Amino acid sequence: MNEVYIAGIAMTVFGRHLERSLDDLAGEALTGALKDAGCDIGDIGAAFYAGMTNGPLQGQISIPGQVVFSKIGLEGIPIYNVENACASGSTAFNLAVQSLRAGSTDVALALGAEKMNIPDKVKAFSIFEGGWDVSRAEENYQTLVKMGEGVDVPPGTTSDKPFSKFMEIYAAMCRLHMKTYGTTQRQIAAVSAKNHTHSVHNPFSQFRKPFTIEEILAAPPITYPITLPMCAPLSDGSAAAIVCTREGLKRIGADRSRCIRVAASVLRSFSHRGIDQPELSVGHLAARQAYEQAGLGPQDMQVAEVHDASAMGEILQAENLGFVSFGDGGPAAERGEFTVGGRIPINPSGGLESKGHPLGATGIGQLYELVTQLRGEAGERQVKGARNAIQENGGGMQGVEEAAVAIHILSK
Repeated sequence: MNEVYIAGIAMTVFGRHLERSLDDLAGEALTGALKDAGCDIGDIGAAFYAGMTNGPLQGQISIPGQVVFSKIGLEGIPIYNVENACASGSTAFNLAVQSLRAGSTDVALALGAEKMNIPDKVKAFSIFEGGWDVSRAEENYQTLVKMGEGVDVPPGTTSDKPFSKFMEIYAAMCRLHMKTYGTTQRQIAAVSAKNHTHSVHNPFSQFRKPFTIEEILAAPPITYPITLPMCAPLSDGSAAAIVCTREGLKRIGADRSRCIRVAASVLRSFSHRGIDQPELSVGHLAARQAYEQAGLGPQDMQVAEVHDASAMGEILQAENLGFVSFGDGGPAAERGEFTVGGRIPINPSGGLESKGHPLGATGIGQLYELVTQLRGEAGERQVKGARNAIQENGGGMQGVEEAAVAIHILSK
């Protein structure tokens, strides 16, 4: 296969950008990525646009990529619109990589952008309810929340304010892990406290306030064992990546010393496994596929960015990526193994809990952090000696797991 490199990458600050338009945010990310790559907009041969909220929240049901790109100077080339729930951005990146490997172009763009903050919060949260089979929504919900049965829920630990049904599902996953492996609420809180501490040093993060484990536990509840700081917020923002073949790098005159190789790009969908078969989870199988593609293993990774829409997500994905055995994610988090300076730093950006989660931009935002780490440009959150990095980004729910999972391995 043709070798593929990230030549340029950029992101906006993730957060509440009430005064900014979608195309304004996308334009900032594109301009930043072009500058980082040292190329012009005319060098791009194909573009992949990731966005999930354009239709339900802005009314742009069709051709969102063509509309947004036309406003920021990109037209006349193949433009593909990509929707894969929370994994949309990583899917767009995967498709950009495939277009290069197929030889359709030598320079491609993946860009994700979202405007999720609107006055009607109930409507904003409703977009998540399309992330499963809507014709069987109640059946899906009942199946998934049953995973949490068998764990006593303390009184007063469910919020009376609106929140996504997906947080109830995350809570059920937490309780399943608790009863299966003995994971504690404090261990889950340790993940959240670690990520909020990491975010203090990330200028692109939506939240930059540190929390202790005790503060996480004492925070307003969402639904047991999840409290508010353990959850990703509604976010606006954009991120863009320019990927090239070797020929493309030569054509645009890229600075090879700052280009990062895409060692693996994997996208995988769910299967109807049982809840007692974590070794068959889509995330674990996708990670194994990515390691094989890269010729590397979990022991070769120095840093990771994983999908932590709730703090429990990081524990599950640390296990799926092979950093710890199934069931040891919670204790490892409490031991500090996933902290910058620990055995395998996870989410030095602050993760989705702190950095933010503008769905279509999330995966490319994760890749931005890993490229920054591999370039040695992460400042106070820098992981020393980072040469190989792995990203995991999931989207939607089917069966008892994510409908789609993307895994990327990057190498210096």
